[in-house]
Amino acid sequence: MDTWRETYRGLMSDAVLDDPALLEWREKFWTAALTDSRYEKNSVAVASHEETVIGIAMSGPIPDSAEEPQQLYVLYAYTAFHGSGVGEALLNAVIDPAAPASLWVADPNPRAPSFYRKNGFIADGAEKIEDDVRDVRMVRSRQAR
Repeated sequence: MDTWRETYRGLMSDAVLDDPALLEWREKFWTAALTDSRYEKNSVAVASHEETVIGIAMSGPIPDSAEEPQQLYVLYAYTAFHGSGVGEALLNAVIDPAAPASLWVADPNPRAPSFYRKNGFIADGAEKIEDDVRDVRMVRSRQAR
């Protein structure tokens, strides 16, 4: 939860991020994501350091998509661990590095798109706005091994 807040601080309003109801909503989200049979094809990975969770990633199928059958839905790591390899390890744990995939990344957030470009993703021009945050879609086509 704190990694999510840390990531979106400055991109979303503090009122939203600090709303006490947000914690309850995120707990319901993760309970469903980890236990509901609708999400049984999702992959989840966590990273830990000294017995503390420092990052999390989740991917899953995109309904009705043949081109990018996997989407990265979640990838968060504490800022203190950026550049340490944790993000790439989490990404590779939930999506095969050679597999086509897509994701939505908050913009502006220069570090994240750079990380995804390093891992073979490129912006395809699609954009959306959710919770007053502009998101840009990035895709990765099949890569040679």
